[in-house]
Amino acid sequence: MRTMQLWRAYLNDWWALSPAKTRAIGALAAMLVLAQIGQPFPEIAWLHHVPTFLLLAAAPPLLRRWPMSDGAVIAIALFFALHTLGGRWTYSNLPYDEWSKALTGTSLGELFGWRRNHYDRLVHFAFGLLGYGAVREVALRHLGQGRRLATATAFGFVVAVGALYEIFEWLLTFTVAPEVAEDYNGQQGDMWDAQKDMALALAGALVAATWARWRRGWPTR
Repeated sequence: MRTMQLWRAYLNDWWALSPAKTRAIGALAAMLVLAQIGQPFPEIAWLHHVPTFLLLAAAPPLLRRWPMSDGAVIAIALFFALHTLGGRWTYSNLPYDEWSKALTGTSLGELFGWRRNHYDRLVHFAFGLLGYGAVREVALRHLGQGRRLATATAFGFVVAVGALYEIFEWLLTFTVAPEVAEDYNGQQGDMWDAQKDMALALAGALVAATWARWRRGWPTR
């Protein structure tokens, strides 16, 4: 009986979602499933995809308890979609050069003189760009913060989570096989990889904050 009540409550949480939220979560779920078909790196894929699966499963009750706007949910779903795409190829092996060459005849690596795969840089930037607004909204709506404090909270969140993720990657090297850690971390020989990733996340948050401020209008004095 208790189990049935929990399932009904969970389904009610799903039905309570707006159409835009349902589409965003459903699209991300479909993408997560498709990413497992013919998975080229099954030994490392679970490290990337299990957190996304858990977030998808928890999303309806979390949004029922702490509502968020459609735009914030879509931004979070877009970030995890980028992460899911990267996770399929362990980031470092995402074949964007091949895709670019097939479409335009020139790879991005050749065009910009890149010597490494930069998809992970894009996702770190997207974390700040897409996460800033969602965190600021939570700070305003659920923490009762003023605009300035909510802005500081959003920046602090982006920087703190970026740093904690880099620490997690470092700790991972002590718990899994070296080749698995290398595939997951994707440093590609760059000793400053962690610092660059954190800087890009902060840059993404700065762009998002600047864009939001511009849309609201700059102070006239």
